[in-house]
Amino acid sequence: MGEVAVRDLIVVGAGAAGSWAAWRAAAAGVPDVLLLEKTPRLGTKILASGGSRCNLTTTLGPDDAGRLFRDKGARFLRRAFRGLPPLEVRELFDELGVGTEEAPLEKVFPSSGSAREVRDALQSAVLAAGVELRTGAAVERFVGLNEEGDAGPGTDPWGSAKAKAAGDSGAPEGGAQAARFELHLVTGEVLRCRQLVLACGGRSYASTGTTGDGYAWLESLGLEVTPTLPALVPLASPAGWVHDLSGIALQGAESRLLDQRGKEVARRVRPLLFTHAGLSGPGPMDLSVHVAKAVHERGGPVCWSLKVDPFPAIDREQLRDILVAGAGRGGAPRLLRILSDGLAPLLKAAGLEPIPKRLMAAFLAQAGLAEDAGHQTLGRAKRHELIEALKGLEVPISGTLGFDQAEVTTGGLALRHVEAGSCRVRGHAGLYVIGELLDLDGPIGGLNFQSAFATAELCAKDLVRG
Repeated sequence: MGEVAVRDLIVVGAGAAGSWAAWRAAAAGVPDVLLLEKTPRLGTKILASGGSRCNLTTTLGPDDAGRLFRDKGARFLRRAFRGLPPLEVRELFDELGVGTEEAPLEKVFPSSGSAREVRDALQSAVLAAGVELRTGAAVERFVGLNEEGDAGPGTDPWGSAKAKAAGDSGAPEGGAQAARFELHLVTGEVLRCRQLVLACGGRSYASTGTTGDGYAWLESLGLEVTPTLPALVPLASPAGWVHDLSGIALQGAESRLLDQRGKEVARRVRPLLFTHAGLSGPGPMDLSVHVAKAVHERGGPVCWSLKVDPFPAIDREQLRDILVAGAGRGGAPRLLRILSDGLAPLLKAAGLEPIPKRLMAAFLAQAGLAEDAGHQTLGRAKRHELIEALKGLEVPISGTLGFDQAEVTTGGLALRHVEAGSCRVRGHAGLYVIGELLDLDGPIGGLNFQSAFATAELCAKDLVRG
């Protein structure tokens, strides 16, 4: 191999995390920053996010936002979210010319409603900071280099005791500019660098270039990568009656996920959508990480269920009053009419739409009642069954729809390998991992972009410190 130029810093992956890290590091004075992107353009996944609107962060405060990443993620992200809170993300985008506006469910979108504006602003910031952006530059292989600058056997020698003795920066004794990493591009080109940021994403939205390449590179260094599974993905149901409800949406539903023993795993109050394959929408998709992990552990479909309460603000006593009052009406009113008339004012007061007849019939069926059942069929025991069905329609769940429809990846580089205050990889000086490559995932609502930006900001600040 001929003479190879050594770059000071290479960032692999020009998505949300990689673009932010390159921009912020270069703008703060880090020299010679090269940003590599395998696809033909920066921010391909940004353009596809939020229905092309890009839910770029959350209205929540840093601690409340962090708690939504479950215990382990919350601990890791505490410094990142306090260092770059959601409000500051909005302020920085405003400085880039991207105004933002709040939306229901703690969401924040660009005021223009255009993900392209977000992507273009990041790209302009990257270039204005002096970053060299190279698209269509896919990395095929990544290796650490030994002290003589030769490719090592899969470990980075600068994590050795000798490197640690040289100081926290891990600079080799032979000079601060010695290369630590070597990148082999699919074009045959070889690049070397002293500092390397891996921000090449997970396995979700593979069509945008996130095909999980970075996981194998990390494992080649002897690092643990926890199983990577689809998250924020629709749930699959084997029940035909569920598929028949396709197209029905519930805006304020409570979804409770139960395992095969009937034990509650998690719950979420978020919109829900019945589909031809099962359940979608923020509620079920936020809970999908638990189903994906169960499918992985079982090695196949599970026998779980999702209990759907379409109106959590309406309690059982109110439903009982509706049914009792309906029984006192003259004639022979059907239960569908009694429920429809009785629920109408309560739903309106709660800001909810009427329950479609098809869905109401499913509640009756779960209680063992025919769609045309009259009030005279409703004894005390059956009334109790109907109320329980209305407050918890049980939808069988067998799994998820997989990475093809997943918005993010759960799993990734085990957090024990990463310094929470800098995103440095422990034992591998000069190496940083940020964004979706980390074992971090949060619910729908701009949380995963917030995680990408915040971990990138930590990384950039540490690079500036040298």
